[in-house]
Amino acid sequence: MGALPVFRWRLAPDGYATRRQLRAQGLRPGGQQVAAQLERPRRRRGPLVAYLYRIELAKPVRPMTPARWAALAKANAARRICPTCRRDAGYVIPPSLGMCTPCAFPEPSQALRSA
Repeated sequence: MGALPVFRWRLAPDGYATRRQLRAQGLRPGGQQVAAQLERPRRRRGPLVAYLYRIELAKPVRPMTPARWAALAKANAARRICPTCRRDAGYVIPPSLGMCTPCAFPEPSQALRSA
């Protein structure tokens, strides 16, 4: 395998795009290898690198099927269920807490306040 062509930041020729740029055009790399790379120099660290793909070899994004939509909805719903109280929290439970806010920070009972 030969070395990849390296371009300076914002100086890539037409016909190349990053994954995000392909996605914005409704395309995906489609199994092709990285065709080139962009490098953005930084002062105290190594350069930032972005990989480029050929636009003419890119394939259209696969459409979402009803089964995929259902699987995505099920996965998102699972992220909202508190493992402690088993209720829908109404929001995605933060991984740092691992449970809904009322379970993570229970309010002191009234008996402890009056004592």
